[in-house]
Formats: sequence, structure tokens, C-alpha cells
Amino acid sequence: MLGGGQVEKDRRRATGTYGEQLARRHLEAKGWLIRETNWRTRIGELDIVAEKKGWILFVEVRTTRGNSFGYGFQSVDRKKQQQVRRLVTQYLRQHQLEHHPVRIDVISILLDRKEEVLKMDHIEGAF
Repeated sequence: MLGGGQVEKDRRRATGTYGEQLARRHLEAKGWLIRETNWRTRIGELDIVAEKKGWILFVEVRTTRGNSFGYGFQSVDRKKQQQVRRLVTQYLRQHQLEHHPVRIDVISILLDRKEEVLKMDHIEGAF
């Protein structure tokens, strides 16, 4: 039997996965080709890597249910930004893409209890 903490962790993971699916669809509708999702290394994970017209886009996705603690994009603090930048550098080197222009965006999704999107903020060039 799962403990309460595990159930909450699984629910947060499912919410995050659902938000990433919504973000991918949003980006594809804007003409971005999704290269990778959930690209992981020992230092962390890039949620979405996409490309369009020679640009490489890295997207941090934050999905929340309710905004009592603020919106998802508000949780991308300096420490998270530094981690994402390190991951971006690592990704570009590993895939020999250093010569491409790069942008880092944040997509913040607010869901209601029925998983309907109440608000989606796509912050281009967030950091």
C-alpha cells in the first residue's frame, strides 16, 4: 500500500507530465519541432528541447493546480535558472549545436481540479 507521501509525489509527477504534454502541443502549434523531452543527466533534466528555423529552444515547464503559492513560473528561481543554463550548455556540446542561436523559455500552466487549463503563460526568453 502506498503511503500518503508517495501518493502526493505520484500526483505531482502526473500533473507535471500532463503539463509537459500540453506545452509540447502548444509549441508544435507554433511551428516548433520537438527534439527531446525529459533529457536527463546527473545534474538535472531539460523538460523540452525544440527547434525551428535554426533556433534551439529549451523550455522549463511548470504546472500547478491552484495558485495559492503563486504561479508556476514564479518558482523558477536563480538556482533553477543556473541549473538549466548548465544543462543547456551540456546539451549543446553533446549534440554539437553550439553554433545555433538559443532561447530559454518558461511555460507555466495553471490547471483546475478537472485538469482544465485555467491559464497558460509562455514566457519567451525568460532567462
